[in-house]
Amino acid sequence: MKKLKIGIIGCGGVARQKHLPVLSKLGEKCEVIGFCDTIRERAEAMAKEFGSSSAKVYTDFKKLIAETSIDIVYVLTPNVSHSPIAIAAFEAGKHVHCEKPMAHTAMEAQKMLDAWKKSGKKFTIGYQSRFRTEVQALKKACELGELGEIYYAKAHAIRRRAVPTWGVFPDKALQGGGPLIDIGTHALDMTLWLMDNYEPLSVSGSVFYKLGNLPNAVEGNMFGPWDPKTYEVEDSAFALIKMKNGAAIYLEASWAINLLDSREAATTLCGTKAGAEIRSGMSYPVSELIYNTSRHGQLTEEKLSSGGNIAYFKGILGEPEYLEAESWLDSIIKDTEPLVKPEEAFIVTQILECIYKSAESGKEVFI
Repeated sequence: MKKLKIGIIGCGGVARQKHLPVLSKLGEKCEVIGFCDTIRERAEAMAKEFGSSSAKVYTDFKKLIAETSIDIVYVLTPNVSHSPIAIAAFEAGKHVHCEKPMAHTAMEAQKMLDAWKKSGKKFTIGYQSRFRTEVQALKKACELGELGEIYYAKAHAIRRRAVPTWGVFPDKALQGGGPLIDIGTHALDMTLWLMDNYEPLSVSGSVFYKLGNLPNAVEGNMFGPWDPKTYEVEDSAFALIKMKNGAAIYLEASWAINLLDSREAATTLCGTKAGAEIRSGMSYPVSELIYNTSRHGQLTEEKLSSGGNIAYFKGILGEPEYLEAESWLDSIIKDTEPLVKPEEAFIVTQILECIYKSAESGKEVFI
C-alpha cells in the first residue's frame, strides 16, 4: 500500500502534543514529509523528531502546498488563518485535516466548504472527543433510542483556573475569541453530534471579560500566571441555544471562573426515556458516563464499568487522538466519509459566532 504523504502547517503545541506523536505510530499508512512554520527553527525541530529522512522544512505555507508529492495538509495554525490555508490546499488538490474550530467566523467557514466541494477531496475538523470510549458508548445509546427524544442538553467546558499561557491563545486578533471558541467548541460539537440535531433556530449569549485583566486572578492558574496586560479575549461565556424542533442546549465555557465544578469536554442529555451525563474535566480524575432513568418504581443510576483495561499496559493506540488519526487516514484510503463531517463543524462555528454577536448586541440572534 502506498503511504499517504503529509504536510504539517503550524508546528506549535497542538502539532507536538496531539498530531505528530500519533501519526508517527501510523507509519504503515503515512509519513510526514513537510513541516511549515513562521519560525523556521520550530519546523526544523519537528522535522528532526517526527519527519521522514527526506522531510523538507518551509516558512511559507504556499510552498509546502505546492509540493506535488503531498497528499494531505494538516492546518494547525491560529484560528483566523484556518480558512485561507485550507482553501489554498483544496485548490492545490490536497485532502485537509483542520484543527478545531473550523474557522473564526461562519463566512470564512462557508468559504472553506465551497472550496472543499469544488476540490473533490476529503475534509475533516479536529474534534477528537467524539472518539473517546464513553462518548462512543453514549452515541450508540442515542442511536438506539435508549434516551428517547432528547429535548434538553448542557454542553460543559468549564475550567476554574486553566488559562493557556503559551502560544497566541489570549490574542483576539489571531484567535477570534477565548474559551468559547477554544474549548466550548468541543463541548458543543459533542452535544450536537450525540443529539444528531444540526438545525439551530436562535442563540442568546452572555460573554464576560471579568477576570482576565485582574492581576490577583492569575493565582492558582494551572499553567502558571498569565499576563493581565496582554489578555484580550473573554474569560467566560454562556448561551442558550434553541433548536428548530423545540429542543434547547445550554452552553457554558470558561478558562477562569470562581466555580468549583470544573467540567470540560462534557455533556448532559435529558431525554423522554432516560438521561445521561458525561463527567470529565479538572474535577473528575476519571471520565464517567452515567445514565439515569427509573426501574420498578424507583429512580436509578447506571455507571459504566472501567474494567476493560489491561493490567500493566498503557499505550497510545486506544487514545482518542490515535483513533481520530487512524479513522481519518482510513477514510482516504478506503474512500469513506470521515466521522467528523465539515457540514457539522460549520454549524458549530455558526452557533459560536452568533453567541458573540448576541452578547455584543444584548439581543437574541436568529440563525
